[in-house]
Amino acid sequence: MAIKIFIDQGHNPKNVNAGAEGFGLREQDITYNVGMYLADLLREDQKFEVKLSRNTPTEILGVSNSTSLAERVKMANDWPANYFLSIHTNANTNPAINGTEVYVYQEYTQSYFLGEHILTSIVSLVETKNNGLRVRPSLYVLKNTNMPAVLIELAYITNEQDVEKLRNDQFQFSQGIYEGLLSYFGF
Repeated sequence: MAIKIFIDQGHNPKNVNAGAEGFGLREQDITYNVGMYLADLLREDQKFEVKLSRNTPTEILGVSNSTSLAERVKMANDWPANYFLSIHTNANTNPAINGTEVYVYQEYTQSYFLGEHILTSIVSLVETKNNGLRVRPSLYVLKNTNMPAVLIELAYITNEQDVEKLRNDQFQFSQGIYEGLLSYFGF
């Protein structure tokens, strides 16, 4: 039986729940593309079944930040997914801050161990700075999913070096997430 992976491409293309911007890039475009690449990799692997939160670049979920987040969680819970991956880019007012981090609801859970594998794999493949695994029980998508969930901050859209990777290495980010999944499951 295939492992059901729900990919949440963080943020909407415009209006409510739009993402961060930097150096001419928009978070919601990067997350959409990385999610699509990841879905393609998973669909080519019979061990996985996949669903996406956004199936077209213009798809908008919800009418507010809270309903957008709720819709993503509902889609995963209703399927029901075995694992929930939310893809984001980070931002900071300090342009020197860079790197990759993964957020989970609680330490030493399936989410935590999955997050470790994904983080290690992205950092190794894309050569971003490893900012570690962080516990964030307040994050809506981590708190309200009925399955192990991770929120992946690929890199900083406000850092010039990270932006080059976000612009040019979107497939490598998805490959990193995919290889992290394979490592986690022992494939």
